[in-house]
Amino acid sequence: MMMKNAASTEEFAELLRTVGLRVTQPRLAVLAELATHPHSTPEMVRRGVSKRLGSVSTQAIYDVLHALTKKELLHVISPTGSLHRYEIAHNDNHHHLVCRSCGAILDIPCAVGNAPCLEPSETHGYQVDEAEVIFWGHCPDCQEQS
Repeated sequence: MMMKNAASTEEFAELLRTVGLRVTQPRLAVLAELATHPHSTPEMVRRGVSKRLGSVSTQAIYDVLHALTKKELLHVISPTGSLHRYEIAHNDNHHHLVCRSCGAILDIPCAVGNAPCLEPSETHGYQVDEAEVIFWGHCPDCQEQS
């Protein structure tokens, strides 16, 4: 039931109810912020939510991010050398392209299709259900500047 595009407040409220979470203004604001600004750090989310709701504590943001991640409404990516980044989980088997210079992150579709789109050479008894890939390079703007 994940949304691919920006959703309305009521759609976010229904999503929260569906996973058994209370509908609160901070949770709605975090979802709205990440729908508008995917791949945000917790501080970026806090600033955006503060603009939407007024003052909000960093701890409150972390609590909401944790609750939404635990319910699999959010996905966390952790590019090496970067803070955790959050995005709304779309369950669409996409990967990420990260600029080594400016840190810009873009979604890119998996070339193979359904999850997991890659299989490890040895599973060691694990039942693999997802593969996470981060491609690294330099974005066009950073290439132009160097």
